[in-house]
Amino acid sequence: MAKITLLAENNCVASAIAGSVDALSVANLWWLYIKNDGGGPLFETEIISIDGQPVTAQGGITLIPLRAMHEIEKTDLILLPAFLPPFDMDNPRIKTICEWTKHNHKSGNKIACTCTGTFLLAETGLLDGRIATTNWQFAEIFKQQYPKVNLQVNRILTEDNGLYCTGAATAFMNLCLHLIEKYGSPDLASRCAKGLLVDTDRQSQTPYIVYDFWKNHSDEQILKAQQWMGKNYENKFFIDDVAESIGISPRHFKRRFKNATGETPLAYLQRLRIENAKRFLERTRDTINEITWKVGYEDINSFRRLFIKHTGLSPKAYRNKFSLTYRDKMVQ
Repeated sequence: MAKITLLAENNCVASAIAGSVDALSVANLWWLYIKNDGGGPLFETEIISIDGQPVTAQGGITLIPLRAMHEIEKTDLILLPAFLPPFDMDNPRIKTICEWTKHNHKSGNKIACTCTGTFLLAETGLLDGRIATTNWQFAEIFKQQYPKVNLQVNRILTEDNGLYCTGAATAFMNLCLHLIEKYGSPDLASRCAKGLLVDTDRQSQTPYIVYDFWKNHSDEQILKAQQWMGKNYENKFFIDDVAESIGISPRHFKRRFKNATGETPLAYLQRLRIENAKRFLERTRDTINEITWKVGYEDINSFRRLFIKHTGLSPKAYRNKFSLTYRDKMVQ
């Protein structure tokens, strides 16, 4: 039997804790049904807190622990909590959690975190030089705060040196399915995924990422260029035309644009067009050919290759997955 210890803390996100307990409880039910040998469950789960006292999670949800964290001697995996921003890593309670986490990892216990819990795990220093992922919405902040971590934000689940990380929000289910397969079997994980309505082909965060167009900078001329591109992305033009629109040389423009946004003008324009194509695929019944033209491309094959590069999905697959209005078989 695998022991899974879930740490709860004030203001944490309760869903990953409660959802993980529920998913592993479902696995226990299936396990007992399949084995039918009078044996025990596959998982033992326990919620703990720093001092063994109840904590208040986001939304006023009370989580009641079984014990204090210092009472834990041996467990198969510790799941750290996730938090909504801002992330207060100077909180003395967070410092206590970090020291306890380092001690447990040194003692051989595996450590897992979900969503923004990666910030907490990174604060311990254990992720330095290790592969990790986190909620894609906070990836740039994470990179700035923890540059020594090998962040692979496209991934939904990572494991490196006994340290597990998951992507945004409900990606904790991918961790649960991994544990069910590891301690149970692939068949058990498949049954649980179907029973819990979890897509087992969800291996990347890339299709879910919404691009931030980096306008939080002080270069007013580059802001004007970004606005011009936003209004004209559907038209055919050259990057030199953008430079001309704000009255600076193309070479100087490209350098300043990269400094302000972190992207070359061409890469920025491609992302701008792809984001608008995603919006059309989600919200309209336009054909893929029509959308290709609407976002400034003429060659549908080139557009398709670029779309796959940025989202990991073909336009058709993206529409089938995310469309709000389009559910028939009209996509060619």
